[in-house]
Amino acid sequence: MDLVLHLADDYLLDKVWARLLPLNDHPSYASLSASANFTSITYLQQSSWPRDYIPRQIISLSVITLIGIHVLYFLFAWLSYKFVFNHEMMRHPRFLENQVKQEIECSLRAFPVMTILTLPWFQAEVMGYSRLYDNVEEYGWAYLVLSVPFFLFCTDYGIYWIHRVLHHPELYKRLHKPHHKWIVPTPFASHAFNPVDGYLQSLPYHFFIFIFPLHRWLYLVLFVLVNLWTILIHDSDMVTGHPLEKVVNGPAHHTLHHLYFTVNYGQYFTWADRVGGSYRQPESSLDPMLEIKKQS
Repeated sequence: MDLVLHLADDYLLDKVWARLLPLNDHPSYASLSASANFTSITYLQQSSWPRDYIPRQIISLSVITLIGIHVLYFLFAWLSYKFVFNHEMMRHPRFLENQVKQEIECSLRAFPVMTILTLPWFQAEVMGYSRLYDNVEEYGWAYLVLSVPFFLFCTDYGIYWIHRVLHHPELYKRLHKPHHKWIVPTPFASHAFNPVDGYLQSLPYHFFIFIFPLHRWLYLVLFVLVNLWTILIHDSDMVTGHPLEKVVNGPAHHTLHHLYFTVNYGQYFTWADRVGGSYRQPESSLDPMLEIKKQS
């Protein structure tokens, strides 16, 4: 998020803050300056709140995060809903009345609280406490490439256990149950949860960059792709028989999780469920579409 804030400051927020809280009345023009991590565009009409002023950073991060999550959610969820989701699933007997509207409303209620809970992690990034780096040569190209599966492996295992613990009866009824209201989910259900639930399942992504080095741009790309994947696995798809079915925890696996609750807790892969004894193999006989066909 430090990279996103830096770019936002360069191209927009410096001018916004200078207008809101000007330091002087001189006309503005831009010059370039270099710092340890970034090349900055500096506007001579500056704000009385400089870039390193923590209240400014917190407000900027809050606005950027809220705008970003809304854009990612509505863009990717709409694309998946429009072109991937089988709308016949809306005839399923356990599909709720006005469910899509309810999923969106639940998500919109969750976003502000999740943003507040996540801000300390983003602020710590901005203040330089993470292990994000800029120069590929610092760790080499081999590490850059291998850090992708390592990131997915570590975060998948962390999410598996957080997700499984959230199914403990006491935590489930207080935190995780709202997400399982959607027995037959649409892509809009991907972020429709109690905000504390969503925050807890995001923790492995934040922990990772404070423990292990990760390229700054790569982390940003992975962060976006993680949100895309979260949306895609909520399309109630039960396509089975593909070569990666026993390796990748895809939409069919997550559909079974919503139908049966205590199986397939993983996010990307099936190995943690296999080790933990919670794996259930997708089969065509378990396809929720069969319930719809029985009614026809």
